[in-house]
Amino acid sequence: MLGGLCVLVGDGDCGGRPAQQVEAILRGGAQTIVYRGKQKDAVRELRDLCRAASARLVLEDVALAKELDADGAYLAEGVKGAEVAAARTALGEGKSVGLAVRNADQAHNACEAGASFLTVGAIFPEAGIQHGEIAGLRTLEHIRRTVDVPLCVFGGITRDNAPQALAAGANALAVPIALLNDANPAMAAREFTLLFNSLKPYPRGRMLTIAGSDSGGGAGIQADLKVSTLLGSFGMSAITALTAQNTLGVSGIHAAPVDFIQAQIEAVLSDIGADVIKIGMLFSPEIIRLVAGILRQHTIPAVIDPVMIAKGGAALLRQEAVTALRDELLPLAYLITPNIPEAETLTGMSICTEEDMERAAEKIQELGARNVLVKGGHLEGESVDILRAGARVHRLPGKRIDTQHTHGTGCTSSAAIATFLAQGVPLVKAVEQGKAFILEAIRQAPGLGHGHGPVNHFQAAMRALGLNPGKPNLKDI
Repeated sequence: MLGGLCVLVGDGDCGGRPAQQVEAILRGGAQTIVYRGKQKDAVRELRDLCRAASARLVLEDVALAKELDADGAYLAEGVKGAEVAAARTALGEGKSVGLAVRNADQAHNACEAGASFLTVGAIFPEAGIQHGEIAGLRTLEHIRRTVDVPLCVFGGITRDNAPQALAAGANALAVPIALLNDANPAMAAREFTLLFNSLKPYPRGRMLTIAGSDSGGGAGIQADLKVSTLLGSFGMSAITALTAQNTLGVSGIHAAPVDFIQAQIEAVLSDIGADVIKIGMLFSPEIIRLVAGILRQHTIPAVIDPVMIAKGGAALLRQEAVTALRDELLPLAYLITPNIPEAETLTGMSICTEEDMERAAEKIQELGARNVLVKGGHLEGESVDILRAGARVHRLPGKRIDTQHTHGTGCTSSAAIATFLAQGVPLVKAVEQGKAFILEAIRQAPGLGHGHGPVNHFQAAMRALGLNPGKPNLKDI
């Protein structure tokens, strides 16, 4: 069955030798390669890559697809029903035949003729590209109500608007390989493939947290697992260190053996897997290098909260570990979420204004992070965060809440963002939702303890999910 990310490849792409980039894109989770050329050597190479990745190769030439045993063929709009039937006969059992359509009537006729999947587009306009008539989301919805076969959409698809197409009934997203022309094409593909998690039932998405344990329950893996579970994802953990702490401070830290941390992570990834990895307290250079090595082996987005100092002032990252974090882990970050003091440590600059925050985000990105969120809670006035997503800068304002109950805000915020990403929410929206989550959690803080109390994960999750827990009915208990 056709589904997931489909990547369109032509003879002129990638300097005429697209195999290396295709291999990376397949590691990022692409499920179908659509080859538009006629070079037999290219077909063989792409076919072998697809088979190794359990993906599908679809060609535009039926005869070539039959000769070289591709997984299917794609026919242009306007092809008659008899040609669809002939293509199915030529390719044989188990092969797919797709047809381009623009409306529900064409879709119905194509299915009657035996098409096993349909392509619909263009869905969105594209600057500098003439698609003729734009099919649009309403047409896609109408076609979805008319036929049951998989629908692959194309035309103007981006990471930001793709969720609209999926919500309208698309099963697959077709994008040109040029859209994934990236320093890390595997991660560029993964950004798209994660979006399909939005179609899954709850628990939706798998989030692995690699962090320390907080005996007080407000931060660390306790906070991370509360957030992922309450928001409807499946949370897993690898504990890097045990801490004895409460709202008044940290009274003890016991680091886990490096080999046991590795065993925890590998046990999870080798069986259950993870859609997003959230990284918190790593404590030592040895642990940082271990985690960095594991990230290099997998194409899994990592949301890194560079935990350095506890709310009460205790150091949670050895000084010698800061260099290892900056040099070895930071370049592997899909998103890193430093607060002002952490950003100052990473960049060596003083941050006093929003403009400084923007410069710091750019500097951290130059160190290798794919995306950077600098949190402005330590500055005076409105609580403004700066997100540098690729080359775009987003200003995220928020109302400052006057309270001492902010224990675990960094863990909670980054865990919420990681959870939303795992659920198929695009980056910018995931960060926006994560900020709304932490502001509500702070606003509803239960006031526990005698120091910096924890935030309210439960009430924040209820609001994020559009639920109202109301008052408990004691008769039902």
